Amino acid sequence: MLRRAGEPLALETLEIEGPGREEVLVRIVASGICRTDLDCCEAGTSGAAVLGHEGAGIVEEVGRSVTRVKPGDRVVLSYESCGRCAACRRGRPSNCVQFLRLNFGFERLDGTSAYAASGVRGHFFGQSSFATCALATERNVVKVDRSCPLEILAPLGCGLQTGAATVFHALAVGPGHSLAIFGVGAVGLSAVMAARLVEADPIIAVDVRPRRLALALRLGATHAIDPRRTSVRERIARITGGGIDRVVEGTGDPQLTRSGAALLNREGRMALLTGGASRDLTGGRRVLSVIQGDAVPQEFIPRLVELWRRGEFPFHRLLRFYPLAEVNRAMADLRLGRTVKPVLYLERGPR
Repeated sequence: MLRRAGEPLALETLEIEGPGREEVLVRIVASGICRTDLDCCEAGTSGAAVLGHEGAGIVEEVGRSVTRVKPGDRVVLSYESCGRCAACRRGRPSNCVQFLRLNFGFERLDGTSAYAASGVRGHFFGQSSFATCALATERNVVKVDRSCPLEILAPLGCGLQTGAATVFHALAVGPGHSLAIFGVGAVGLSAVMAARLVEADPIIAVDVRPRRLALALRLGATHAIDPRRTSVRERIARITGGGIDRVVEGTGDPQLTRSGAALLNREGRMALLTGGASRDLTGGRRVLSVIQGDAVPQEFIPRLVELWRRGEFPFHRLLRFYPLAEVNRAMADLRLGRTVKPVLYLERGPR
């Protein structure tokens, strides 16, 4: 529970309603911690709130209109969408016109809350998964195989999906494309692993944390740049012999954003993952504002699971596990860069 900005999260007992017509009650087994959770803790929300948006668990109960899952199914939770707008009907739920309200509004689309009796806010990303139980909808649950450990799969619902899908989908990185990834936390390292799979070359990791740069090299990056030690523009120009075909910008640093745009080759693409407007540049170059990598969770998360099972997307190397009672230590480790991707477990430790 987040009561006020900057305060530690507190464990409390709350009352939550059962599932509505389109809702799914999930017993949470594990939940990843994303940078967005950390940002909410630091900035606060309008009132007390339950955070968490990378949950995984077991379906306990479903509403009368739910057909995709049933009690006992194992699911990964991802972002929420309305399912009714033009973007959703076209199969582009990440562009849902209600995306901000459904994922950051801390209430249902009709303005009600399943947490009203407790006087707090929930429904964060359609789940609020820092809890023993979460209410999702069938639009943001993804059924997964019973043999897969849920504590491993939990982080796939947001950050890891965003990094990999940005490479596969939003930027359509292909063999021989040169790619620079600005910021190699969990999202950026997922982009590195995806880039290796599509045979991008070179794959250039940019970060100020030496340990993360070293991990990026082990996971598939061909070069590593610390912007405190050298000019990013000059170093990339030397590596590529000119400009760059694709850029993933996940830092929000205005200087790096400008550098990335300036380095783009003709018809190059840069994805902004931390906000900013899409725009066209000269020579067919484009800067894109990307949400969730343009991924459809029900299609993309099973693909990532299969790649992981084949040893081709070893995202488990990014994870560190914490019991729910140590949520504040996990948050601090993420903030200080001690952990790439913290995962809270609620029922048992990792196997």
